[in-house]
Amino acid sequence: MTGISTRKRIWGWFFFDWASQPYNTLLITFIFAPYVKELMGDGSAAQSAWGFGIGAAGVVIALLAPILGAMADLSGNRMRWIWLFSLLYVIGSAGLWTAAPGHFNLLLTLILFAIGLIGMEFATIFTNSILPDLGTRDEIGRISGNGWAFGYVGGLISLVIMLGFFAESASTGKTFLGLAPAFGLDPATREGTRFVGPLTAIWYAVFMIPFFLWVRDPVPAERRRGSVAAALRDVGQTLRRLPDRPSLFAYLAASMFYRDALNGMYVFGGIYAAGVLNWSVVDTGIFGILSIISGAIFAWAGGRADQRFGPKPVIAACVLLLTGVALGIIFVRPGMVFGMTVPDNSALPDIVFYVFGAIIGAAGGTIQSASRTMLVHQADPYRMTASFGLYALAGKATSFIAPLTIGTVTLLTGSQQIGVTPLIALFLLGLILLRWVEPKGDLSR
Repeated sequence: MTGISTRKRIWGWFFFDWASQPYNTLLITFIFAPYVKELMGDGSAAQSAWGFGIGAAGVVIALLAPILGAMADLSGNRMRWIWLFSLLYVIGSAGLWTAAPGHFNLLLTLILFAIGLIGMEFATIFTNSILPDLGTRDEIGRISGNGWAFGYVGGLISLVIMLGFFAESASTGKTFLGLAPAFGLDPATREGTRFVGPLTAIWYAVFMIPFFLWVRDPVPAERRRGSVAAALRDVGQTLRRLPDRPSLFAYLAASMFYRDALNGMYVFGGIYAAGVLNWSVVDTGIFGILSIISGAIFAWAGGRADQRFGPKPVIAACVLLLTGVALGIIFVRPGMVFGMTVPDNSALPDIVFYVFGAIIGAAGGTIQSASRTMLVHQADPYRMTASFGLYALAGKATSFIAPLTIGTVTLLTGSQQIGVTPLIALFLLGLILLRWVEPKGDLSR
């Protein structure tokens, strides 16, 4: 890291959040998922398919994350893993261009989406593990919050570009600005909207340049060859020792449930609005802009609250807010808001859902930033990448629960509203388990 200032390293690390955020913003939630619903025609069927596809990717991530984290710690080289999974991110997202009307292959689309998602999630494990190298324990809450806010701004700009110049309305063939899709893309075959895949890939490839230029691995005291067998032994030992670290154990369990519920909100937010409120891709994109602006502001503010009060109260407050939103969503649909009948053409259900989106953005950005700070407080500083591998395992070991239960309940009931009820239980489980987490971790005692 000679010749690269701490300030540059921090900004380089911020750029991963900026580069990777469009996968969440454009593909998972606000553009591509509602587009899949348009192609399939049936909101409940689309929500079920999306749930099963995301759930399958989550199983792969859960199985491999702790092993890869251990291998990286043993070999002392995180950057090569980031390069590898960045390649998967680009291949998977770029391939979504093939989801064309009249030639739509749902299985291929879900496979490509899963490849990109796996790439993003695994790259995140290794970039998150760099966080403790960027500042003291008192500083990392602010650094994490700033990085998350910076990522939200990147997501916002990419969404504005997509809505203004590419994503066309199915009825008019025009973008939100009333323009034909850029570069002569054909609205009849939805090339403007399908460009969301290549745009996400290009965005990532360009904005990861500062990361790879300015971020370096610290030189480990001892570098060992990271074989799979050694990594498996390491993971086994770590898991066996978890009961001796009750605070870490409780935190991994708590985050397992509340992060799964939050991811369920992100994954199904756009497709839910498209199916229940009959929003178009453009409508959902506007909803996304409000959510992202709220997320950027509160991730920044949450980083400062994290630095002042610690991550635990920040996480608990956000879980409570998100539980309220998960409950409230069930009671909002055209013609009905919280049990009150409104005219079928009333804008009130849309307005309430916009407010929900702003709260999800605010609480979601803050809780994710505070959660990675909390993991740094709980983890062994000499096993940071392995700890983030376990964190990913905790996030993905049950990550199939939200999408698969939502998909199953939706399929059985034929109702998107009833289908999202599992989120409430997941948030409450996370909040209960958080009670046994020591704010500064077991090693501080």
